[in-house]
Amino acid sequence: MNWSPLTGSARDVALAVLLDGPLPRGELARRLRLSAGSLTRLTKPLVAAGLLVEMPVEHDPLTGRPTRPLDIRPAAHHFLGVKLTADTAYGVVTSMRAEILAHGRRPLPDRDPGTVIAAVAELARTLREGRCPGFTAAGVSLGGQVVDHATVASARYLGWRDVALGPACGAALGCPVVVDNDLVSLTRAEQWFGAGKGYDDFALLTIGEGIGYGLVTHGRARTGPDAAVGLLGHHPLDPLGPLCSEGHQGCAEAMLTIPAIRHRVSLGLGRDVDYDTCLDLAAAGDPVAARTVGDAATALGRLTAAVGNMTMTDRVVLSGDGIRLADVGRASFDAALRQGRNPYASTLDVVVRRTDFTDWARGAAATAIQTYALGSGPSGT
Repeated sequence: MNWSPLTGSARDVALAVLLDGPLPRGELARRLRLSAGSLTRLTKPLVAAGLLVEMPVEHDPLTGRPTRPLDIRPAAHHFLGVKLTADTAYGVVTSMRAEILAHGRRPLPDRDPGTVIAAVAELARTLREGRCPGFTAAGVSLGGQVVDHATVASARYLGWRDVALGPACGAALGCPVVVDNDLVSLTRAEQWFGAGKGYDDFALLTIGEGIGYGLVTHGRARTGPDAAVGLLGHHPLDPLGPLCSEGHQGCAEAMLTIPAIRHRVSLGLGRDVDYDTCLDLAAAGDPVAARTVGDAATALGRLTAAVGNMTMTDRVVLSGDGIRLADVGRASFDAALRQGRNPYASTLDVVVRRTDFTDWARGAAATAIQTYALGSGPSGT
């Protein structure tokens, strides 16, 4: 199906239905301050194009009048999302509401851009087979700085500098491609389709190989060069804590990352242990693991409190493949969070969401949905 991004009032109609549908026509008209005639004029071509669908007749609870709610046809368009790590491409196919319809991954034989693009194209072909004729758009996310949503200025884990990834991927995939920082993309997915939905302001903290930080204010995801450099990675949390690779004592990277926690537990036990084993041992009461995980959970509580204090946000979402730390070290986390907040401040709404690389790939798809499906720039709604 051919598709052009929507603009103006038509875009506003589709966006409202996408995020909150199905919506009765009267409610939709009230939200957008449209007359019944204007709404009919705007929605008729969207229904004819298969983007919107009329639901069965309902009766308005206030007036008793019959109405036909409008909803998005989520499967009318398919989107590809790809998250790149140093050695693997993780991919998903989603509907227009970022529902995951298929997922997979493909190893990267090496980090040469041409090799990576070929692996992404092969992954896309595998995911598309038998599911859809093609993709409306694709999103590719990675840890690094991206210029104009097309060129990777720098990517630490891939060792890239000034790689024009977007145009090359677009040629290989045969659809528009938007490239962005992985944390910013994940923030957008939470904003539209996840724990941040309905919140004008929220923060996202992720724990994994590094520390990620995303912020939405006044309904817009904060972007720009500094959004991709991990601003909270070296935030000081414990003046007596371990050193990070930059020589900072007790910073977030030294206290909270998966490698940092593994290193401390492995050193104390005299044997190499993986991250989940560290947490399992801590939950079982092993003194080395329990001390390390308790210290880390305390540091996470301090960091969460600091984010809430400085942004004055309503909600902080904790995520990432290492966020099980918040569950295992819950008592230490809660104590540090309380200690870090003014006793007269409102209770900070903290949501813990375990994620894996499939969720990061979904974030890339969400960026594609925002950018191309509704004509929304990657900076927000």
